[in-house]
Amino acid sequence: MNYYVRKLGFYVVALWAALTLNFLIPRLLPGNPVDILLAKLQQRGGTVNAETRRAYTLLLGGDDSQPLLVQYGNYLVNTFTGDLGVSVTYFPAPVTEVIATSLPWTIMLIGIATVLSFVIGVSLGAFVGWKPGTWLDSLVPATTLLAAVPYFWLALILVYFLASTLGLFPAQGGYDVVLSPGWNMEFIGSTIYYGFLPALTIVIASLGGWLMGMRNMMVSTLSEDYVLTAQAKGLSNARILRGYAARNAILPSIAGFATSLGFVVSGSVVTEQVFSYPGIGSKLLSAVTNNDYALMQGLFLFITIAVLGANLVVDLLYGLIDPRTRTRS
Repeated sequence: MNYYVRKLGFYVVALWAALTLNFLIPRLLPGNPVDILLAKLQQRGGTVNAETRRAYTLLLGGDDSQPLLVQYGNYLVNTFTGDLGVSVTYFPAPVTEVIATSLPWTIMLIGIATVLSFVIGVSLGAFVGWKPGTWLDSLVPATTLLAAVPYFWLALILVYFLASTLGLFPAQGGYDVVLSPGWNMEFIGSTIYYGFLPALTIVIASLGGWLMGMRNMMVSTLSEDYVLTAQAKGLSNARILRGYAARNAILPSIAGFATSLGFVVSGSVVTEQVFSYPGIGSKLLSAVTNNDYALMQGLFLFITIAVLGANLVVDLLYGLIDPRTRTRS
C-alpha cells in the first residue's frame, strides 16, 4: 500500500509543477493575445478603446492589473472548473470546445496505431528472441532500418505510391467531406478508410523499435537461472515462453510503452500535417502560428495530463506484474 501511496503523491506533485509552469511560460513569451484580437477587430473596421481592451482581456481569462498570485489562484480555479479561456485562432470558440472536437481524432488514429505497433512488435520480438539465429533474425535489420528513416519521408513515400500512384487510399483528410459527421456506418467506414494510410505509416515507423527491444531482452532472459530451471522441470515450451521468459522480458517494453502512449497527443503534429488530418496536432500548429496562448496552454495541459496519466497507470501495473518493484520501494 505504501508503494501506491508514494506513487500517487509523486504524480500529484508533478501535476502541480506542470500546472505552475503552464501558468508561467505563456506570461514570459513575447506578444499578447489581446493585441492580436484587437488588431483583427480594427481590420474589420471596429473601434478600440480602453473599455474594449479590458473586455477582451477578461474574455480571454486574465487581468494583468491583478497581482501575479491572484492571477495564479484564478488560473487554478478556472482550470479545475474546466474554463481554459477563449481561443484567438477559432474565436469566439472556447478552448475546451476546440480540444473536444479534435481530441477524438488524435486518440483514435495515433492511439490505436501506437497500441497495434506495440502489440505486433512485442509479439514478433518474443517469437524471434525465442529462437535466435534463425532466418527470422534476418528480418530484424529491415524493420530497424524503417524505424531509423525520418517519419515525414516515410509518410511521403507511402502517399506517393499508395495514394498518388495506385490510388488505393486518399492522400489527405479525415473523412469524405460530402458526409456529415455522426455515429453511422457510412461515416465510420469513411474515417477508417481515410485513417488507414497515416496509421500504417505510424505502425511501420515504430514497429522496428519494439521488435528489436523485445528480441534482445528475450535473448538475455533465456539465459537466466529461472528459465533453465523451468526447462529442467520439463515444462512445455509454450508455458516457459509465456509464463517465464516473455513475462520478464516485456517489462522494459511496458515502461517504454507508457511514455509512447502518453505522447499520443503531442506526437501527432507531423502525422496530421503530412496527411492534413483534423486532430490535436493541427490545432497545436495553428495555435503556435497565431500566438494563441490560451489554446497552447490548454493543449499543453492535456499533453501533460496524458503523459502523467499513462505513466501512473503503467507504474501501478508494473507493481502488479513485477512484485520486486514493490519490495525494492
